[in-house]
Amino acid sequence: MKFHYIASQPNGRVVEADINASDSTEVLQFLASRGLRPISIKVTQSFDLRGMQFFGQSISVSDKIFLTRYLSLMLKAGTDLFRAIDILINDFDKPVLKMVLSEIKSNLEKGNQFYLTFLKYPKYFSPVFVNLIRAGETSGNLTEVLDNLSMSLDKEKELRDKIRAALIYPLILLTMSFLMLMLLVIFALPKIANVFLSTGIQPPIFSRIVFGVGLFLNDYSAVIFPGIAVLGIATWYFFSKVYIGRRIMSAFASRLPIISNVLDQLALQRFTSTLSSLMRAGLPIINALEITADAVGSDKFQRSLQNIAREGIAKGLTIGEAFRREPIFPLVITNLISVSEKAGHIEEILKTLSEFYEEEVDNAVKTLVTFIEPALLLFIGILIGTIALAIIIPIYQLVGGI
Repeated sequence: MKFHYIASQPNGRVVEADINASDSTEVLQFLASRGLRPISIKVTQSFDLRGMQFFGQSISVSDKIFLTRYLSLMLKAGTDLFRAIDILINDFDKPVLKMVLSEIKSNLEKGNQFYLTFLKYPKYFSPVFVNLIRAGETSGNLTEVLDNLSMSLDKEKELRDKIRAALIYPLILLTMSFLMLMLLVIFALPKIANVFLSTGIQPPIFSRIVFGVGLFLNDYSAVIFPGIAVLGIATWYFFSKVYIGRRIMSAFASRLPIISNVLDQLALQRFTSTLSSLMRAGLPIINALEITADAVGSDKFQRSLQNIAREGIAKGLTIGEAFRREPIFPLVITNLISVSEKAGHIEEILKTLSEFYEEEVDNAVKTLVTFIEPALLLFIGILIGTIALAIIIPIYQLVGGI
């Protein structure tokens, strides 16, 4: 809840401000700790941030980029963190962000650490984000960490946008083709089928099957298409939101040659980028590897990174030796990590590898799209050709019978 309080200082001066607290008792405790005597305490907002997610509120990557970049610039300019947060509260229009920032401000007023508020909302802030903030705050290097974090988020957004832009044409092609095919099957095909059936001509079984499908879809379209829509939404939810569904989809996609290559390149990009950021922030290598394992988005790379941390480095192996024991990583990565470990700049090599794999992901997605487009056209062509043959063959029979 947000409270507005009016209180008097020991010298008699009256002050007022807003504060986030669970109840009025917490507000009174805060005022007492500051030596203030309460005059008035009123509730100004009584809803919780966690309840807002039911109203479609979310914090986008763009929001996090702006947040981290703005804070970094304010701290570089010499503004203290508390004042920077206060300015941001007035600048943001999105309610969910205002609530997060207000809670951060309240925690700072109580003497709590900066990262603790982000930790409470894993739906919006990943473990990588939280641990980078925590490392920067602990090491006193928060400005640089925020700057690096904003650049990492910016690159992540740019990569996502590239993937979406590459896939948008095949999706539009598939959607429009599906709609045109449904219009043909539901409206045109039944009329043509009724014409042939009324003439008394017995079409071949191939044509009768196609006509039967069209007549069935036409008769029960009011039930079939809402059912397809519900099934599609349920399928999407299961494979994208439910843990078991995601595991099934991941296992299936990893067996498809071109798609598995895209997923591997994407996992390697996330691995190099995340580990580089965490190491530059000063996290111990074992902790950094554990956090990176949860961020790569691939079960096989997650298991390998956990083995490297727990069965390799934790038991005395060097980083290079631990990586060599996991054949899933390309030789270029293991060799460069081994060499850079001796030189003492692993994080810089990882950053360079991250940029390399960004290009590899981009190329892999383009290759995937190059394969998908003709495959879709071929599939649609076969369907339309099947319908055309089902219509043409009875026409020849009708003409031949005249």
